[in-house]
Amino acid sequence: MKMTKIAMLILTLAVTLFILIPSLSWAEDGAALYKAKCAMCHGPDGAGKPAAKIPSLVAPEVKAKADADLIKTVQTNPKHAALAKALNEDQLKAIVGAVRDLQKK
Repeated sequence: MKMTKIAMLILTLAVTLFILIPSLSWAEDGAALYKAKCAMCHGPDGAGKPAAKIPSLVAPEVKAKADADLIKTVQTNPKHAALAKALNEDQLKAIVGAVRDLQKK
């Protein structure tokens, strides 16, 4: 009887975790966010579009900026107003992480 209760408890926990774990997100996927929100203008490689005056995110001067400065740029640039409203701080940090990965390539 006691063994059956323990087995049922373990089974219940396993099923619960199996159902819940995929829907939990402890960290945003920065690469997917970049692709969805930034790549259309800055390009998939972050090179920007100089002819359209869209800056490169892989340029040395951008590499030298702190993460907080990049986030502040998105939050304060009028061209990014809709983007800044649509993304929370964690999402912006994830995107900056993706940009840092692009800068390593």
